Amino acid sequence: MSSTMSSFPERIELSGEGLVLRDWTEADLAVMPELFDHPDIAYWTPMASPFDAGAARARLDRDRQLRADGTTILLAITVDGGAPLGEVMLRRASEGTELGYAIGPAHRGRGLAVRAVRVMAAYAFEELDAEQVILELEAENAASVAVATKAGFELLDVPLITGDEKGRPYALQTWGLNRS
Repeated sequence: MSSTMSSFPERIELSGEGLVLRDWTEADLAVMPELFDHPDIAYWTPMASPFDAGAARARLDRDRQLRADGTTILLAITVDGGAPLGEVMLRRASEGTELGYAIGPAHRGRGLAVRAVRVMAAYAFEELDAEQVILELEAENAASVAVATKAGFELLDVPLITGDEKGRPYALQTWGLNRS
């Protein structure tokens, strides 16, 4: 962590857009596989696959370490602070303040990702003094491109980010939302 990067608070709860974004807890470990062990999530995200109880434990432990390092926040997406429906991420990196998300298959089609991205972007602008937040998406991921568009992001004219993950090549477009 650079000396200019401040730590994240030990606990975070954000409310807005009809959502409560909250820290993952030990009690959430049992539901995480139901949310994240899905072919779409395995294909489009770097999350472990299969996403089982061991993957859930590793993710929660990694979440806590990344928070302590001051680089990443992973929050459960809920409507009332209770049962998780998905996850939203904020990561501070050299390329900018990046957001990401995953919604459990049973909870899609309710605008959860769009609303969670808006709430997390507001946090980045207001609390972290970010000038811009970005999403890195594959153009073929129509659902994520729709989230970016509905949340007010615009495709940036920057080079694609290419690589290989889980044995398949990817090319990520960068979408940006500037502080208003």
